[in-house]
Amino acid sequence: MNDNLVEVRGLKKWFPVQTSFVETILARRIDYVRAVDGISFDIRRGEVFGLAGESGSGKTTTGRLILRLVEPTEGEICFEGEDIVSLGSRQMRELRRRMQIIFQDPYASLNPRMKIGDGIGHALEIHGIAHSAAKREMVVSLMEKVGLTPAATLYEKYPHQLSGGQRQRAVIARALVMNPELVVADEPIAMADVSVRALLLELMIRLKEELELTYLFITHDLATAKYICDRIAIMYLGKIVEVGQLKDVYTSPLHPYTQALLSAVPVPDPNVRREKVLPEGEIPNPINPPPGCRFHPRCASAKGICSREEPHLIEVESGHFVACHPNS
Repeated sequence: MNDNLVEVRGLKKWFPVQTSFVETILARRIDYVRAVDGISFDIRRGEVFGLAGESGSGKTTTGRLILRLVEPTEGEICFEGEDIVSLGSRQMRELRRRMQIIFQDPYASLNPRMKIGDGIGHALEIHGIAHSAAKREMVVSLMEKVGLTPAATLYEKYPHQLSGGQRQRAVIARALVMNPELVVADEPIAMADVSVRALLLELMIRLKEELELTYLFITHDLATAKYICDRIAIMYLGKIVEVGQLKDVYTSPLHPYTQALLSAVPVPDPNVRREKVLPEGEIPNPINPPPGCRFHPRCASAKGICSREEPHLIEVESGHFVACHPNS
């Protein structure tokens, strides 16, 4: 059996820039936002694969592409060896039972007019798995498993009647109600209070073990990724610049961008002062990204070749890849 549950090859998503008809005619071309621009990686069965980077790096778009909530411009997305890009709507409907998403904002992703229990169990009705009393029984059991107690009472509540932590548990339950194999967790604790973030991470880890889940964990917080991920990929401006085992990337970061991100992670010791390596300037425009290495305008170590040739991911150590020109 293939150890990889998901395999991504040369994945791209270019969003056309919306302009007026007159502007399009005068420009005689269409500009694109290169949100994801040719990335490749694997997600192994049973692991937590992290995808980290600044806002605007393409993390969320990548997660939605894998589930085909957004259609790719180019590339392959294989789930258990099958390229799902070519699947029709009926085949994707069947596949969606096995791949679910936890959205970043639970309040925005829950229907305000639907009771929490009905919202969690709605997919069971859509796929014809359970209705009425059978659906309620399954949902109540799952609500108790994720810590939404008393489940019978909260089942009848509406999203605005729950706390932020409870709403986050509700969207986790909704993602798991179909008993999926892959869960894309898009900043799953970003909207929760600091006091409950560790509890939610512990819940996700426990559910992963109990239900034999595989996570794609999307985050901008490397401190959070350190707590839950097995391997991690660093994204910058639509590209993956480094990928490897979590321990290798954190102890021996090879790309200047990764080094900058890690330098900003707080150290839990008031007597320790970590030297911050802050990138210069702002993230370039994704409509017209810089040539060569996309990080070179902000990189203190950049050399001439960095602005001319785009580096490709190279395995420097076993399982540790980096897209950076040597000695740059």
